[in-house]
Amino acid sequence: MNQILIVAHEPLADAMRQCALHVFPDCGERVLALDVPPQEAPDVTQQRALELLQRSPADGVLILTDVFGATPSNVVQHLLQSVPQATHGMQVRALTGLSLPMLLRATCYAEQALEDLVERAMAGAQQGIMSFAYTPVQNQQRDLPHDSARHHHQQ
Repeated sequence: MNQILIVAHEPLADAMRQCALHVFPDCGERVLALDVPPQEAPDVTQQRALELLQRSPADGVLILTDVFGATPSNVVQHLLQSVPQATHGMQVRALTGLSLPMLLRATCYAEQALEDLVERAMAGAQQGIMSFAYTPVQNQQRDLPHDSARHHHQQ
């Protein structure tokens, strides 16, 4: 089974992990979080991420980051360059643009091959974007709040 590592600006990583645990209470060992504090040096963050990867018993790890080009994403990019030597051949992939639908989809399909998991997570993110608005029903009488001073009667 694959693990999911969330690397995001503090406190988002842990908050997203808590959301995943809310929906899937048994995913605690499968979903890990690494919050990146504002003043932490990137090399320190990279070392903490590497330690999490090295402790992982999984065959593969999907790393999810919040914003492309920001420190968490940049740290993950540098980490991916060092992964083959540091993790003894473990497969690692990363996606940016973290959203809750992405995370939940990845959590659901963590047992699939890593490449399939990446596709599922991306589909979850894309399908999680919906536009909606409230439109009152046309030509229907709406109930007005009861007001004893005013009664509207139709004759």
